[in-house]
Amino acid sequence: MSDDRGLGRGGAAAGTIRRSNPDWYKVTLMATDHLLSRITSSPEIFGGKPIIRGMRISVELVLSLLAQGESIEAVLEDYPDLEPDDIRACLEYARAVIAHDRIDGVRVSTP
Repeated sequence: MSDDRGLGRGGAAAGTIRRSNPDWYKVTLMATDHLLSRITSSPEIFGGKPIIRGMRISVELVLSLLAQGESIEAVLEDYPDLEPDDIRACLEYARAVIAHDRIDGVRVSTP
């Protein structure tokens, strides 16, 4: 699952970005922030759990479906309001939380 910018899974494309672009870290942070901006949190929806773009679809649900072996295509088919970047955002959110990385891109709304 790679995109045009070579920011997909890592592998050779990511190595190329790093070698060819001295600002690769900034490019990666921008991509991360873009994805994390899709993750929101609102106290009125699921008690403030992380959700996708304000919808009643939680990051937890998407990660659970993927962990159970559902394909990305199946998740997108079952939840037509989701986009491929929403799935990537869920995975990036999980990675950031596990790595104790920054999640500044997550938008939290207040009542």
